[in-house]
Amino acid sequence: MMAIEETSGGRPSARERLLAAANELFYNEGVHTVGIDRIIEHAGVAKASLYNTFGSKDELVRAYLEARQANVEQRIMQAVERYDTPRERLLAVFEGQGDLFAQPDYRGCAFVRASAESQPGDLTEQASDAYRGWVRALLTELASQAGVPEPENLARQLHLLYDGSGQSARMDHDPGVAAHAREVAAILLDAATRPAGLASR
Repeated sequence: MMAIEETSGGRPSARERLLAAANELFYNEGVHTVGIDRIIEHAGVAKASLYNTFGSKDELVRAYLEARQANVEQRIMQAVERYDTPRERLLAVFEGQGDLFAQPDYRGCAFVRASAESQPGDLTEQASDAYRGWVRALLTELASQAGVPEPENLARQLHLLYDGSGQSARMDHDPGVAAHAREVAAILLDAATRPAGLASR
């Protein structure tokens, strides 16, 4: 869910109403399926408000995805910050995913859904790439803190697991898949930090 800011009179601003409408409609129905008129009607604002605030539908889509990323970052980092040890902080990324999967309105990764409708280089693809860059950078940083000799390699493996976990949670309607993903992540982490002399034993 997105936080809604209120104006001084207690009513959400036009920008926040547009973002809330975009979040609901784009996420549930698709960024190209939903037209501007439906967003405006759902938000209860004038058409001029959308163009004055965002300039175009593409910019509204980007703002919607940036808000989704902020929500994911918040939940993932809340999970990470519950722990003190580097190992547990890395594995907590998958606990944060579990928190996302458990949301009653979870319908899969918003970025996968949006990027499936994007064109090469458009704002939707750029926003999706930025989100994936954040995930990969976080996994790499946490792997490095956990003492992994080649953190980029482990981060790539964990990113594949992260992606697959999201798809499985959606397709199988099983938020508990995140716990299994965490177990696999622990195995990969242990293998990556095992001394070379013990790797073949």
